Amino acid sequence: MAAQTLQQPSFLLANLKADSTTKPLLQRCQDLVKIIDEYPAKELHLIFPWLVESVFGSLDGILTGWNLRLLHSRNNEYNIAMEFLNPSGPMMKLVYKLQAEEYKYEIPVNYLPGPVKASIQEGVLPDCPLFHNKLQFPLSGLLTLNLALNPFEFFMFNFAYCLITPKSYPPGQHGSSTDSAYFVLVDTYLKYFLPSEGSVPPSPFSDSRGSVTAASPRSSSVSFAGYGVHSPSLLKHHIFHQPSVNADPSAQEIWRSETLLQMFVEIWLHHYSLEMYQKLQSPQLALLQYRLSMSSMPCQPHAPPGSGTLHTYQEPFTPTEEHVLVVRLLVKHLHAFSNSLKPEQLSSSPSAHSHTHTSPLEEFKRVVVQRFVQQKLYLFLQHCFGHWPLDASFRAVLETWLSYIQPWRYTGEKSNPQPDQNRAVPDKWESFVQENLLIYTKLFQVFLNRAVRTDLVNVKNALMVFRVAKVFAQPNLAEMIQKGEQLFLEPEHVLHHRQPRGYLTPGQGGSYLSSRQRVVTDMVFRVKSHVYALEGQDCQYKQMFGTELRGAVMKLMQIIAQARQTAKRISDHSNEVAANNSFLSWFGLGSSDLNNTFSGAEPEESGECLKKTHEFLDRALENLCQIFKLNQGQLTQLLSNLCSSEDDGNCKQLPDCIQGENGLILTDLGRRQIINGLRRFDIEYRGDPELQPIRSYENALLVRLFYRISSLVNERFGEHMNSLCSRPDFLGRLSRHYFTDCNSTTKLKQSPSSQHTLDRNRRPRLSLRPLASYRTMLLLLLFYMFGALLSLGPVSSTVLILAAGFLYGLFMTQLLCP
Repeated sequence: MAAQTLQQPSFLLANLKADSTTKPLLQRCQDLVKIIDEYPAKELHLIFPWLVESVFGSLDGILTGWNLRLLHSRNNEYNIAMEFLNPSGPMMKLVYKLQAEEYKYEIPVNYLPGPVKASIQEGVLPDCPLFHNKLQFPLSGLLTLNLALNPFEFFMFNFAYCLITPKSYPPGQHGSSTDSAYFVLVDTYLKYFLPSEGSVPPSPFSDSRGSVTAASPRSSSVSFAGYGVHSPSLLKHHIFHQPSVNADPSAQEIWRSETLLQMFVEIWLHHYSLEMYQKLQSPQLALLQYRLSMSSMPCQPHAPPGSGTLHTYQEPFTPTEEHVLVVRLLVKHLHAFSNSLKPEQLSSSPSAHSHTHTSPLEEFKRVVVQRFVQQKLYLFLQHCFGHWPLDASFRAVLETWLSYIQPWRYTGEKSNPQPDQNRAVPDKWESFVQENLLIYTKLFQVFLNRAVRTDLVNVKNALMVFRVAKVFAQPNLAEMIQKGEQLFLEPEHVLHHRQPRGYLTPGQGGSYLSSRQRVVTDMVFRVKSHVYALEGQDCQYKQMFGTELRGAVMKLMQIIAQARQTAKRISDHSNEVAANNSFLSWFGLGSSDLNNTFSGAEPEESGECLKKTHEFLDRALENLCQIFKLNQGQLTQLLSNLCSSEDDGNCKQLPDCIQGENGLILTDLGRRQIINGLRRFDIEYRGDPELQPIRSYENALLVRLFYRISSLVNERFGEHMNSLCSRPDFLGRLSRHYFTDCNSTTKLKQSPSSQHTLDRNRRPRLSLRPLASYRTMLLLLLFYMFGALLSLGPVSSTVLILAAGFLYGLFMTQLLCP
């Protein structure tokens, strides 16, 4: 797969392939260590693509490699793989050894993220420097277009791509664990190449390429029209366009950190529609400025701009929970990496920065979050918020969002190891909030839309609402967001009026007021450029603290209050059922109705879980009132009105429905009522009672035995029982008591799924299933023991039991079946 001329067959590669099927992993790794140390780069170059594929699997997912995503610390091969793939281990030593010789390895463009692939195939070079000067055009044209990567880039590409490659896991296994070898390796690589303390360890082999800019010299077979520098930014220069590659020795090592981060971001986060991808290009440039020259591709007709795949592409993107957890790990480490910037360099102004020597690593820390992650992570989270199922697995996406919007949690300060909820957000983070305004406000609005459609009685869903409310209720955060919104809504003409003609210091005849105006103007432009870069110039911004969103918050609070009531009702019902199923119920004092189950109750919503649900929802209401400064009196009135309107009698009504051709149809209000347990359809089993699932309080063998006996009796004497039950006299009523269910004729309000079964006739039959109940058997045993104490034999006791049963039947016939 190497991008070199045709090589002689490698006997070393053939031997390694043969050993891969016969030798265990430990012996293979030991052999590879010796080979890497002893063989020259020319031989190692031939085995490198195969070795990478055998470790990480093929890009198409057919070969699984070492299954790093399923390899856990309890496996015997875990330590072997971790030692071999360690940043200072044999595999990375091989990478550096090949890196010194400037070998190239090809990756088909088809395996790039969808937007990048479609853009390159259309003839447009992406704005990311990772793909610059690496395209290889074979004679067959664009159909086999490849990227030529150096060994480090090739290794990191395959490592990052391993996460999103579809895998077929064995039964009972899944790849969402955070203690897998892959997850631990990601954390190890981040700490090694993006260190919070110290610098990146140097490569053990000399590297003449210098930095990532010089890593891939431009191919002579293709030229790019309009190839230029990036748009101006808050920094003096772009980190990838440094004028002198060899000016600083430390700059020769920072390229690995940049390459690793670019690979992770591009492979893991770069999945969205091409229309959104176009918005990510530099707003000061044309929509797509980097155009490929078509002069070197005679077999490819020239396509006008904007044609072909640019407008038809839409990538299907379904991230997994494991994918999101790895992205969260990346976000948390980048915050810690960025926050490790020295205070004097963090507070230095751009003008002072231009005269002060700053190491490339410190410069990298300054821009890493805003420049490399912000835009793509915003679109990644926005897609997940809109497409993730409404279940508890959304917690991974939620925590990734909350980790990004709280960079102050990853400052490394140990003075307060247990953070206080009332601890205010420091003022120094105001600029971060303003430069990430949409990630706070728009994603909060999308979360509100999810929350109102979620079952908040479920303790896991209630916890997510509480987590969001708790984060946004941190003192000083809401004020920072409000100030950012005010800056964005600042009219353009006011800005031009405020902006002075020249930025003069007070010593040059200016004033401190003009200096303050300059700061405000810079803040306004910073916020506006952030919003327009993510949403476009024509975006319609909705204020987080505006009237419309305040109404949505009040609606959510009402649903939270309803969920609190439902949780309390479920808890009370569970307590009643538990009391009825006490020891006294064994003597017939409790209910034995097989359908006596509350539909809103689930296994995890009982006992302590319901108490936690109530607590989470209570605290969420308090935090929402604090965020939006709602009057406590209004909240109390809202809750009291809700309690009065949602009484127990209201719970017995059907959910809100409309009459359709085939029956009742639920409305959106009815769905919310069912989700939150406010109303429900009266559900009753309408099938054959004898064929209901065997309960835990029944003996399975006896249930099946009695069913066969009763079926034989019913088949032989069914007509006689039917004629007896049809009689209008006392004997008929007594027969109906024993052979039919007097309550079966009760008409319930129909749900859409039950209207075809309500009128089903049930023929009279003998049912012996109650005798298979452990309760019945215990009662019979007690009666026989009591008869033995009275010197009664088994026959006498049986006669007494039958007589008691007959008298009980006479009494119930007069009482229930008149």
